[in-house]
Amino acid sequence: MIAKRYSDVVQEKPLVLGTRGSLLALWQANHIKEKLESLGFQVVLKTIKTKGDKILDAPLAKIGGKGLFTKELENELLSGGIDFAVHSLKDVPIAIPPELMLVSITQREDARDCFVSEKYADIASLPQGAKVGTTSLRRSMQLKRIRQDLDTQSLRGNVQTRLEKLRKGEFDAIILASAGLNRLDLKDDIGFISHLQINQFIPAMGQGSLGIECRDPKYSPDFRDQAIMKVLESLHDSKSALCCNIERAFIQLLGGGCQSPIGIHAQILDSKEIEIQCVVGNLDASKVLTETRVCNKGEVEYALQDMINTLKKNGVMEILEEVRTSLN
Repeated sequence: MIAKRYSDVVQEKPLVLGTRGSLLALWQANHIKEKLESLGFQVVLKTIKTKGDKILDAPLAKIGGKGLFTKELENELLSGGIDFAVHSLKDVPIAIPPELMLVSITQREDARDCFVSEKYADIASLPQGAKVGTTSLRRSMQLKRIRQDLDTQSLRGNVQTRLEKLRKGEFDAIILASAGLNRLDLKDDIGFISHLQINQFIPAMGQGSLGIECRDPKYSPDFRDQAIMKVLESLHDSKSALCCNIERAFIQLLGGGCQSPIGIHAQILDSKEIEIQCVVGNLDASKVLTETRVCNKGEVEYALQDMINTLKKNGVMEILEEVRTSLN
């Protein structure tokens, strides 16, 4: 329930929502817009191109820098050009500007990755040396872990662009986030889709959730920013946020980033315990480390630190340094 003194202030003028311009980003922005409109708030969209949208001829990991899909949106927030931004949570760096805050994490969609092909039913069905497209070092590493013979190649662009390249025969298969296919309702237009089970193919931190970012009222003299924060808090899903924040904490402890070959996933089991699974590997998957912990909510911090300690004993920092060196 949003207090009337906050809703009255926010209703004085439309909220300006910042978003990237891809169809998936616009779907996500409109999804949040509709939720806010159902609560009686007016929302207008402002599309903003990010560095990651502009540079399409290089793999993301080669571009370098943090916030490839968020920094320009954050700059608009800081300058007052927008009231809040909607991101794919997996794109949001661990460190955000101190004047901003990640106010809400939405209910998680399917967190899995999926195998997509016009000819082949699953990874096992691919011919020797098949060409598989992916934007992600994490996905490429896990593909190599399953099938060393696969030729993993960089595939940039929005979901529709990637699917079009698949249809043209540029790739035998591609790997996408299941959530994106579900949100854009593209499943019927594809020959074969195989959802990759999390214990075999671990997703990126936050995959499947949206992250909503706004100005932190602690740093703003404008009461409207506090009111906006209170309104946006109503979109927060505590269970999804618990899991996503565990994943983000793991990345922070390990010192990784959005583009590192790291998979991390937390989920609440039927027993109410939390299962945390991770994978870290080098680019050719000749060195891959995995860890799993199951713990109670109050033991999460200990479980994460124990995972990190075990990974470090097994050489994870050397693996990540090898990856960084090979990308420079």
